[in-house]
Amino acid sequence: MESKGIENGVGRNGLAKIQTQDNGVEVCHDDSATPVKATTIDELHSLQKKKSTPNTPLYNKDAQGNNAFANNVSEVQRQKQQLQSISASLASLTRETGPKLVKGDPASKHETSKVAHHHVHHVTPTISVSDSALKFTHVLYNLSPAELYEQAIKYEKGSFITSTGALATLSGAKTGRSPKDKRVVKDETTEDELWWGKGSPNIEMDEETFMVNRERAVDYLNSLDKVFVNDQFLNWDPEHRIKVRIISARAYHSLFMHNMCIRPTPEELEDFGTPDFTIYNAGRFPCNRYTHYMTSSTSIDLNLARREMVILGTQYAGEMKKGLFSVMHYLMPKRQILSLHSGCNMGKGGDVALFFGLSGTGKTTLSTDHNRYLIGDDEHCWSENGVSNIEGGCYAKCIDLSGEKEPDIWNAIKFGTVLENVVFDEHTREVDYMDKSVTENTRAAYPIEYIPNAKIPCVGPHPKNVILLACDAFGVLPPVSKLSLAQTMYHFISGYTALVAGTEDGIKEPQATFSACFGAAFIMLHPTKYAAMLAEKMQKHGATGWLVNTGWSGGSYGSGNRIKLAYTRRIIDAIHSGSLLEANYKKTEVFGLEIPTEIEGVPSEILDPVNTWPDKKAHEETLLKLGGLFKKNFEGFVNYKIGEDSNLTEEILAAGPIF
Repeated sequence: MESKGIENGVGRNGLAKIQTQDNGVEVCHDDSATPVKATTIDELHSLQKKKSTPNTPLYNKDAQGNNAFANNVSEVQRQKQQLQSISASLASLTRETGPKLVKGDPASKHETSKVAHHHVHHVTPTISVSDSALKFTHVLYNLSPAELYEQAIKYEKGSFITSTGALATLSGAKTGRSPKDKRVVKDETTEDELWWGKGSPNIEMDEETFMVNRERAVDYLNSLDKVFVNDQFLNWDPEHRIKVRIISARAYHSLFMHNMCIRPTPEELEDFGTPDFTIYNAGRFPCNRYTHYMTSSTSIDLNLARREMVILGTQYAGEMKKGLFSVMHYLMPKRQILSLHSGCNMGKGGDVALFFGLSGTGKTTLSTDHNRYLIGDDEHCWSENGVSNIEGGCYAKCIDLSGEKEPDIWNAIKFGTVLENVVFDEHTREVDYMDKSVTENTRAAYPIEYIPNAKIPCVGPHPKNVILLACDAFGVLPPVSKLSLAQTMYHFISGYTALVAGTEDGIKEPQATFSACFGAAFIMLHPTKYAAMLAEKMQKHGATGWLVNTGWSGGSYGSGNRIKLAYTRRIIDAIHSGSLLEANYKKTEVFGLEIPTEIEGVPSEILDPVNTWPDKKAHEETLLKLGGLFKKNFEGFVNYKIGEDSNLTEEILAAGPIF
């Protein structure tokens, strides 16, 4: 800054003071501060680490500028209450108390003690000591990404910083979810409410076995020198958000959940109180295989009555994300809110679209659109207020990732992002996304703000379009069909896609996959309940259902070709703009689908699959074969009644293939 002139006054060390442009109204460069009296490097570090969390005032000023008590508690009291709440979470059931909890990292305590008078300290409230002879447990509470990086690098083998600043970690032996090891407590309430039996993802366990596993997990966590605690939210709709507490042993898990859940402001953290749901992640410790209901040393247990989840024997972070999604699939419908496994985006004019689709159908690719705002990529709620994202982040597949194909995900892999099970160059730390030597399921977890066109807060008005994506390797589904409400329910319950499994083994036959509600692994109630809610909301808010095939045309896999992405994008654009509603339609055989006769930018002959097949007889046979697969899959849902009569079930059934 230019100096205006030298003042007569003399500064420190005999140097002349410099007067700044603003005539000294505010000092721009004050060199008259007391010098730092740090005698050791530890003391200097201690001064450097200013206490900053939570950084909101405990008192609000009233109109006269006096302190008005915000919630009448001092900083000491508030910390004490917070630790007591965590202690209650970690209480052992047989011993009734939790460990004596102390805040902060034990390793950094000695650094700060020498110069205690220089800055405010974490207070250690006295809480009655547990009679379990377990040690003190230091609680690392809602640490920032930078602090979690330090914890991971210092204490967790296999944690590295990559060339773009992401934290690369290993999830251990399990590199994906273990659906066969997931259990749900069957009690008087859940016995009637939940979907059990054939086709259901809910495998039962009893309350007592849950408590045995809970005790094992809590004892393990209490025996550690320190645990990580995250207090966060699910659901961006403030009216319906859920408070969750995640207690874990690894910095990687804490950072993963920091990214995936909604991050509270310091003010929200002060008023957090008791969580609605708690996860005990003791994934480094196995369950006892001789315990009733256990089939391996891994167990992921949900107790909906206690609002708790216990993880033993797997360090794969996705178990926490999907476990909470299952919980939302139970809690939200109780409030007449539909929980959805879908992508969601919004146009500049406020038109919202939901995208459903299993892996490989193009859900991520088609919902990520630079002309539209991203509300979320995976989990949503549809309430009376509109749509809201359940999560605060994205969990993207990284296999074969490139900056050209998926620039948004590529650019989101930076400081703060967790990279799971990737392989990188030892020297440059550059990640090789093609390398699947650890697993094919390499993943990146990052906050949604890392996506440039994310809509923050992640909420939007009621959807206009519901798009069901299928990659049909049989090549008989049209590129796009407009669905009636009953057809939308039928195809939503079916959750169909067909991919080519094991091409390297010479298998050329497409494999049909059906996953109820496009997310059978996570739903808690019978699929028809979610379908009925979807139809009701679509009807009420005037949304249109579409079935879009991103798979083959002109023949099945091996003889036909995959529909060009450019054509699919044109179709999706026509849905968003509303122009596709104006088109002329005709009805197809067997599935009875309404298909448009022309769409701008898409060759008209491909809109009806029969035109593109050179062998018409083969087309008919394949169409009937796929219709048969749909019918066989749907048999499991026919016996289920919704409400007092089975009219709705019959109506949905009639919307399926007829031949």
